[in-house]
Amino acid sequence: MKKYNFDEIIDRRGTNCVKWDENRTLDPPPSTLNPPLIPLWVADMDFRVAPAIQQAIERRAAQGVFGYTHVPEAYYEAIISWFKRRHHWTIERSDILYTTGVVPAISCCLKAITLPGEKVVMLTPVYNCFYSCVRNSGCEVVEAPLQIEANRYVINFEDFEVKCADEKVTAFLLCNPHNPGGRVWTKEELEQLNSICHYYGVRIISDEIHCELTMPGYQYVPFGTIGDDCVVCNSSSKSFNTAGLQTANIICHEPVLRRRIDRAININEVCDLNPFGPEALIAAYNESEDWLDELCLYIKGNYDALCAFFAERLPQLKVMTLEGTYLAWVDIRALGMTSDRLADRLYQEGGVWVSSGTMYSPTAGEGFVRINVACPRSQLMEGLGRIEKTINKI
Repeated sequence: MKKYNFDEIIDRRGTNCVKWDENRTLDPPPSTLNPPLIPLWVADMDFRVAPAIQQAIERRAAQGVFGYTHVPEAYYEAIISWFKRRHHWTIERSDILYTTGVVPAISCCLKAITLPGEKVVMLTPVYNCFYSCVRNSGCEVVEAPLQIEANRYVINFEDFEVKCADEKVTAFLLCNPHNPGGRVWTKEELEQLNSICHYYGVRIISDEIHCELTMPGYQYVPFGTIGDDCVVCNSSSKSFNTAGLQTANIICHEPVLRRRIDRAININEVCDLNPFGPEALIAAYNESEDWLDELCLYIKGNYDALCAFFAERLPQLKVMTLEGTYLAWVDIRALGMTSDRLADRLYQEGGVWVSSGTMYSPTAGEGFVRINVACPRSQLMEGLGRIEKTINKI
């Protein structure tokens, strides 16, 4: 029996919401589009948070004073308990460093591990902020392109090893589960990545912000259960829809490296949390597990609906198998047009906003678009209908 209403339409327009109120440069703003824009782009869900989270924030807000915040022991206990019982990962209290987001966390880790001029290898296409994090650290991106087999991405380990063998490569930035490809990497794949990196002295930084968003039949494996010398960046924000509360964690078991990362967090001034972030995390991990489980089933239903729609109405578009995240990766190469061009036409002519694949690699992402399915099903189907009408005009 369903307990939560993920079909509820929540009007987010006019709330300074990035997903709904953002203007695309040189394009018509959302407010001028008729009918109104349907945004299926940024990784942000259109669902109300779990009741326990909302109640925790309301209790904190009721005090009416929002000064500097101390992170309580209950925060660490919630993290340790969650990953132990749900993912069989034992985290020590001292392993946890908090910061304001996973992107700042990645940047701090890169600054602690690399020197300007060194190289960072990534499996591409991959989350677009990886590129800016590497560039802002003064390093060079090395792409190790993923390959498609049986409608899913796989790692070309030979190519990956060649890239790691470059003496200037000092770090590997992983997305686990993978955004935008939707892979949930297996234990065997992670072990092979770890073995190669260990052999060549390449440090591993694993972005695991999507770790709870796995589809039935797939199991997320924390990289922290594979090797002690990796760094894991995670947050409750993506899974529980609290990204605006600016809270994330870096898990690092190695004391020397952890001290360097802690120093980078302070140098970059991302060492303080707001009053609501810790409260939301505690409520998410301690009281909202059933909400998350129901959410993942709803997302699976949305993904299945998208696949069925494309198979029946737009069979020239191929949807990659979604193992994790709520981001469908769609192969549009049969249309004979670039990802940027299709995304622009869908926005300008169809009133639906999807992400061009080139955001995630100018080469490995070309020929794909990313569609966020984490919204009420009626909203998703309206967006898909607009995609169909626009493509049929091409």
